[in-house]
Amino acid sequence: MPKTILITGAGSGFGEAAAIGIAKNGHNVIATVQVSPQVMPLRAKAKELGLSNFRVERLDLTDPYDIAQAQTWDFDVLWNNAGQGESGPVWEIPIDLVRRNYEINVFLPLLLTQGVVQKWIANKKKGKVVFTSSMGGLFTPANWGTYVSTKHALESIAEALQQELSPYGIKVQTINPGAYYTGYNETMADNAFRWLGDSKNFTKRAELRKGFDDFFATPEGRMDPREMIDCMIEIVPADTGKFRNVVPKAIEDMLKTHQQQAWSNQI
Repeated sequence: MPKTILITGAGSGFGEAAAIGIAKNGHNVIATVQVSPQVMPLRAKAKELGLSNFRVERLDLTDPYDIAQAQTWDFDVLWNNAGQGESGPVWEIPIDLVRRNYEINVFLPLLLTQGVVQKWIANKKKGKVVFTSSMGGLFTPANWGTYVSTKHALESIAEALQQELSPYGIKVQTINPGAYYTGYNETMADNAFRWLGDSKNFTKRAELRKGFDDFFATPEGRMDPREMIDCMIEIVPADTGKFRNVVPKAIEDMLKTHQQQAWSNQI
């Protein structure tokens, strides 16, 4: 049966591509974008593709009126996909940037989700909530700690929600992409250089830039996002599936090994 799916962060990257794919598969999509200038171009793209089941709205998570409006819409699946990332050493990053990253990636999606699931429960509706987490929700590489810690938080929230909402017939999942080449990770890496300064920080700009560039030059840092998009198109509307969905399989195996090794990690 076709479902109606609300997707946050559908203005670019995984969100946009998967939203279009989900609509092509016959589901009704409410694709939400962060800023107003993204609305009309995405509507035009949907029209060109002949997707009459593709609705585009603005949903800026930092705007309480946008959140309140979205909570009134009728849909079957809430896909919390929108996010933002801060990079750089956690021992030097300005704390206000850490707070802002948690606001966008954790607190505001939770606020949206609370209103949605409370409405579903009141109406005896059995919906589904999906969170875009990350491979970084399950391990922590240096200089990505702020961003991936928000994803660690989402993992805990999603796991709690799965248990708490199960009696009401509401399902919860996470999707954990590897380092696919969408531009998201690359621009996140750039964020550190707007505050990092050689004259005031111990970490030097050239050293940090080289570390990022070396990673993005590896095959693991430049994976084709089509694989992940195709998986999202199938996972998000599905009635059944795994709670945690790590893609690709090689990253799932790496994370399992990392978590096992954590028990013998020495200081």
